[in-house]
Amino acid sequence: MTVETLARACLLPSFPGTQPPEWIRRFLAEGGAGLTLFAYNVPSREQLAELTAAVRVERPDALFAIDEEGGDVTRLEAAEGSSSPGNAALGAVDDLALTESVAESIGAQLAAVGVNWNLAPVADVNVPGNPVIGVRSFGDDAGLVARHVQAFVTGLQRTGVAACAKHFPGHGATEQDSHLELPTVTGDVEAGLEPFRAAIRAGVRSIMTAHVRVPALGDVPATLNPAAVQGLLRERLGFDGVVLADALEMRAVSATVGVEEGAVLALAAGVDALCIGHDLGEDAVDAIVAAVADAARSGRLPEERVAEGAARVRALAEWTTTHLNVSTPVLTSAADSAARRALVVEGDVRVAHGARIVELSAAPNIAAGEHAHSLDGAVIAHEGEAVPDADVYVVRDAHRHAWMRDAADREGVVVVEVGLPVWRPVHTRGYLATHGRSRVSLDAAREGLGL
Repeated sequence: MTVETLARACLLPSFPGTQPPEWIRRFLAEGGAGLTLFAYNVPSREQLAELTAAVRVERPDALFAIDEEGGDVTRLEAAEGSSSPGNAALGAVDDLALTESVAESIGAQLAAVGVNWNLAPVADVNVPGNPVIGVRSFGDDAGLVARHVQAFVTGLQRTGVAACAKHFPGHGATEQDSHLELPTVTGDVEAGLEPFRAAIRAGVRSIMTAHVRVPALGDVPATLNPAAVQGLLRERLGFDGVVLADALEMRAVSATVGVEEGAVLALAAGVDALCIGHDLGEDAVDAIVAAVADAARSGRLPEERVAEGAARVRALAEWTTTHLNVSTPVLTSAADSAARRALVVEGDVRVAHGARIVELSAAPNIAAGEHAHSLDGAVIAHEGEAVPDADVYVVRDAHRHAWMRDAADREGVVVVEVGLPVWRPVHTRGYLATHGRSRVSLDAAREGLGL
């Protein structure tokens, strides 16, 4: 293989729509690993199934990577909300068999539409101030997170869909968002490793790196840092599966070293596959391939390292080809049970039909995107706007937003927290927390409210 072919074998670009454009077909024909899928590729499950099937006619071993975490982050059900509760809800219930069943159900949904690589579970141990992880984590206790990561990987991979534990060595103990800037991990890096060890014990096929600075490992972001990837993940933790870099256009990389140099440095650090995400197209992919090839020919990046990455990606594709099980049943009862059991109810939360509902909305979590679903009839109010009187106020991570706390903590009302249940109101008559805003979690909230 030429070094350009090896470089393409490590890349997973994206494109909008349900029909692969000519440049994507050419990329795959010339050795490209596969595609990263987003909500803009999934107007319906039927159309996504047609897309994956059409690609496989030309490339039977193509990889299709997607963020289907359940809870707040879903691509299959972006408009209507996920039919699976998220990690915070599963961690709150703390039933490992239930987590395994929910993960298996997610895998069954993906397998049914031809998707073979799920960029889940989130293995980060969360801190309350984190702006991007939050309810995507199983919790703030490393042992609990590790147990559920292991259960999730087991359930998901039973369907032949490859799991991806993320974001190594831990994005939870940060208070910045790597989509926007380069975060620094606070505290001891060891505290975040236990869930990744658990994922490796479960046989996880891939691990995603975080674009975060870990002071104990130096100033270079973990994705680009040989001490993090080769030293810590490969040599110390013994992981020999695919290491995937988080999306290169995230500003922690693109605004520091740039996308092309980031690709070269990530591969040199020991990363095998590169996610070319939502905002990068044909020109960016061509530039990355050229940059990797130039670096290999100049000796900055050993060609053997690129070949090693391509081989691991190819092995992952072969595993999914032989293991994908399109007949696994979707276990909706497990998801409904988890959402109901995760519900926290304090005080008197019942309201009459026709109750006035106001959702206090902050800037959306970038990983999750804008949500179109809410409690029925909810009026949306943003920071700086006049907040109307209501019977129910819906908040998200109110502990992080003083304006939400001030607006919602009123006499005689009910507060519904759909983020982390850290803050408690003092004046309301009732409080309800869902541990996430998946569709099933909001359905459980409706039941709790009596709507």
